[in-house]
Amino acid sequence: MRNYLVVTFGYWAFTVTDGAIRMLVVLYFHLLGYSPLQVAMLFLFYEFFGIVTNLVGGWLGARVGLNLTMHIGMGLQVLALTMLAVPDAWLSVPYVMAAQALSGIAKDLNKMSAKASVKTLVGGGGESKLFRWVAVLTGSKNALKGAGFFVGAALLEWIGFRGAVLALALMLLMVLIVTAILLPSGLGKMKSKPKFSQVFSQVPAINWLSAARFFLFGSRDVWFVVGLPVFLYSVLGWSFTQVGAFLALWVIGYGAVQAAAPRLLSRHHRGHGPDGATARMGTLVLALIPAGIALGLGLGWPPGPVLISGLVVFGGVFALNSAVHSYLILAYSSHDSVAMNVGFYYMANAGGRLAGTLLSGWAYQTQGLTGCLWWSSGMLLAATLLSIRLPPIRSAALQSGSN
Repeated sequence: MRNYLVVTFGYWAFTVTDGAIRMLVVLYFHLLGYSPLQVAMLFLFYEFFGIVTNLVGGWLGARVGLNLTMHIGMGLQVLALTMLAVPDAWLSVPYVMAAQALSGIAKDLNKMSAKASVKTLVGGGGESKLFRWVAVLTGSKNALKGAGFFVGAALLEWIGFRGAVLALALMLLMVLIVTAILLPSGLGKMKSKPKFSQVFSQVPAINWLSAARFFLFGSRDVWFVVGLPVFLYSVLGWSFTQVGAFLALWVIGYGAVQAAAPRLLSRHHRGHGPDGATARMGTLVLALIPAGIALGLGLGWPPGPVLISGLVVFGGVFALNSAVHSYLILAYSSHDSVAMNVGFYYMANAGGRLAGTLLSGWAYQTQGLTGCLWWSSGMLLAATLLSIRLPPIRSAALQSGSN
């Protein structure tokens, strides 16, 4: 429990900086005159190197230990933040993309390490306990990411861009030192040294779940990364602080629902964790929500109320879906292979975020927010179709144990 709390604390601190830096980059570079597509391109390497990092990071964590990969991630984030504290003349698109590449590597090393550690630390207690622990970790992380959105926007308005990134870098450096002292070495390290070829999962359930995860997170980022904050600022006339505060509250609420997912879904899985059928139904219901928002905007309904009410519903249902997916990847994995399976799974997650980020800038620039929403609905239907192949937990666990 002590190690779980230390991992969670480190993950929380990192997440605040991750949410803050995203809001800082979106708002500050929009203020500098970058187009929505150019702003999206700033995150290209962030998401691309997340794909590479998850593929390699799970293998690395299994060989050297998850605590080491987590702290490497924190150190890289400190470096990425420091790189942005330069004069505006230095902040060219390639330079910022390079800094975001480091941030993307850092984020996915940290996330993979924290999530895989839960499987290692949970011990006995069965599927229900595992679902509770991973839901609390993931839900609290997302709530803190929402706080990070507000912190980033508020710091931008209070102390400027460079002051904000330096303050965040100093805070995370202090957390890195504390957690490095408290965590034991070798956490999550496999007894035998895995080959790199083993990073590609041999368990069909993990491959299908990873494919569904790609479209699930692409469906969120296709309208959330660029289209939504730019729409709130440019069309609805909100200030930076208002945009940051609203998105912060949305992600905090999203995280609270995610943390409460075991209780909210308890009557459906009756003491056991959810399964593939839960994931299928969740994405199907979720696909209806962005389609409904797009229809409302297309019919000329007041954009503010339509968007805000739709976001609230979308956030709650998306949170339940994400919690179910985060549980399934651990439940489908054996203890020995969990680091590599989580790395492979989050590689697909990062791929979906990359596709959604790029589509968000292009779709908003060419089709407006309504176009972004229709893309979101289509990606969720794809996730639903892929989830048809997700099996019950027991049969997938037997396959994982035999590979």
